[in-house]
Amino acid sequence: MKLHEYQAKEIIKGYGVPIQNGVVAEKVEDAVAAAKTLYDDPEGKFFVVKAQIHAGGRGKGTVTETGAKGVIVAKGIAGVKEAAEGILGGTLVTIQNEATGGSKVNKIFIGEDMYYPGESERKEYYLSITLDRETGRDVIIASSEGGMNIEEVAEHSPEKIVKEWIDPSVGFQAFQARKIAYGLGLSGTAFKNGVKFITNLYKAYQGTDADMLEINPMFKTADDKIIAVDCKLSIDGNALYRHKDFEGLRDKAEEDALEVEASEFDLNYIKLDGNVGCMVNGAGLAMATMDMIKLSGGDPANFLDVGGGANAVTVEKGFRIILKDPNVKAILVNIFGGIVRCDRVANGVVEAYKNIGEIPVPIIVRLQGTNAELGAKIIDESGLKVTSATTLAQAAARVKEALS
Repeated sequence: MKLHEYQAKEIIKGYGVPIQNGVVAEKVEDAVAAAKTLYDDPEGKFFVVKAQIHAGGRGKGTVTETGAKGVIVAKGIAGVKEAAEGILGGTLVTIQNEATGGSKVNKIFIGEDMYYPGESERKEYYLSITLDRETGRDVIIASSEGGMNIEEVAEHSPEKIVKEWIDPSVGFQAFQARKIAYGLGLSGTAFKNGVKFITNLYKAYQGTDADMLEINPMFKTADDKIIAVDCKLSIDGNALYRHKDFEGLRDKAEEDALEVEASEFDLNYIKLDGNVGCMVNGAGLAMATMDMIKLSGGDPANFLDVGGGANAVTVEKGFRIILKDPNVKAILVNIFGGIVRCDRVANGVVEAYKNIGEIPVPIIVRLQGTNAELGAKIIDESGLKVTSATTLAQAAARVKEALS
C-alpha cells in the first residue's frame, strides 16, 4: 500500500525522524489558511507547494490544464494561492505516470522553506531502505547526490552511491549508521544528526513493515540539521493486519479502479496491456499462464488470482472484472484442483456464465488435478460457448485459435 508524502512524513516523525513542517489542503482557501499557520509573519516568506499523488518526478511533472509544475516554490500568501490554483484539481503528468495519462491532484502539501540563510553549506542527499531480494537482506542506499533520480546517479556517477546491507541475525548496527553518514561526507554536528536520522529511519522501516522507504531529498540545513523534505513509504500489504491504524490512509482514488474492486472480493488483480484475460488460482500458475499466452501469440491482459477457494461467486466476479477491459478478446481460465476440486470449479464457471448472460469473447477452461476429467465433462456438456482443455499445449492451441 502506497502512502502520500504527508502521510509518510507523519508516520516517520513518530519514530523520531525530523521532517519538514507543513499542512495538507484540499481547497485553495485551505492552502492559504495553512500557509498562515507556518509562520508568525508569512508575507515575504517562502513556501513549498507540492502535489500529493502516488508518483515520483512531481517537480519535473506538469499539470496539463494550467502548465504548472507539481512542486512550486511560492513567495508569500499570494504566491501560495497562485500555486494552489495551478495545481489543485488538475492532472499532473510525470515520468512515472505518463503512460496512464497522469493523476488528478486532490490534495497539496504546503511546507515550510528549508533554504533559510546561514553560513554553513546546505546540501541535499538521497537515502532509501528496501529489501534486496538477491541477498535476502534489507539494504540502505545513500548518495550525496540528492534531489534527483537515483537511477541517473547510478548510471553516471555510481561511485557516489553508498550501500549497506543489514544482517537479519544481528540487525542494524550503530557502526553501519556511522559508515553511511561518513560515506555521505557529513561531519561535525551534521554527522551526529545524520547518524541519528539514519538509525531512526531504519526503525520506522521495520516498525511499519515497509517494503520501501525513500527520502529524497534528505536535507542538511544551514545549521546542520538533517531533515526529511520528501518521503515515499510503501507498506507490505501482507502485513497490514498488524497495522489497523493504516487502513484509513489508503487512497483508492490513486489506485486502478478494477484493482480496488477486485481487492474487495479478495481477488488479486493487476491490469496489463494485452488481449487475453487470465483467471488462475495461484501466483506461480499465473506467471506460467501468462508465459503460455505469449507463446500462443497473444498477450496477457491481466493477472487475476482467485485463490485456492475458487467458487461460483469468485469466478463470476473475476469474469465481470476481466470483461470491463475492452481490449480482452479471449479469456483463459487455468485452475489446478488441489485444495478445490475441478468439478466444483467447472460448476462455478457454468453458473457464473449463466448469471452474467451472453459473454462476447471465447472462454477456454483448462482444469488439472482432482476430478479434472469430470470438470472437463461439465464444461463440454454445458451447452455454453466455453471450451475445455486438459494440458497446457491444448490450452495454448485453443487460445491461438480464439485469437485468429
